[in-house]
Amino acid sequence: MHCPFCGADETRVVDSRLVANGDQVRRRRECVGCRERFTTFEVAELLMPRVVKRDGSREPFDENKLRAGLQRALEKRPVSVEAVEAAISALKRELQSTGEREMASGVVGEKVMEQLRRLDDVAFVRFASVYRRFQDLNEFRAELDRLDREAREAESNE
Repeated sequence: MHCPFCGADETRVVDSRLVANGDQVRRRRECVGCRERFTTFEVAELLMPRVVKRDGSREPFDENKLRAGLQRALEKRPVSVEAVEAAISALKRELQSTGEREMASGVVGEKVMEQLRRLDDVAFVRFASVYRRFQDLNEFRAELDRLDREAREAESNE
């Protein structure tokens, strides 16, 4: 690490701490040449997989697009910004942990729906109705019935 003050190429680490919930390492460094101290942050570089669209085109994973879709589904729902950000972080970690270079948009969409399901059932149905392209009321009703059945099963298992 080069010193930002004098440009010397030798520095030493004085202190290291985990920050950002353990996602970063903060290091206090001291230049061996000029004795100035400075801080660096170290983050693991994990690449997001490219998204393969239905038409076969490929595009980089876009966190802003993900956030916009979640916010649209969660519009006027009682879900905190912190919960949305936590869902986005969880989804990104899940996608990164696959180690895949490319991932079908359908797989990404299903993972988004899993996160929405945990946050809010209404938002989940909103997103699913657009994502799965419900053609009529019967498809919508079938999804609501499935949600209701799963909720009752979960309650009976508690």
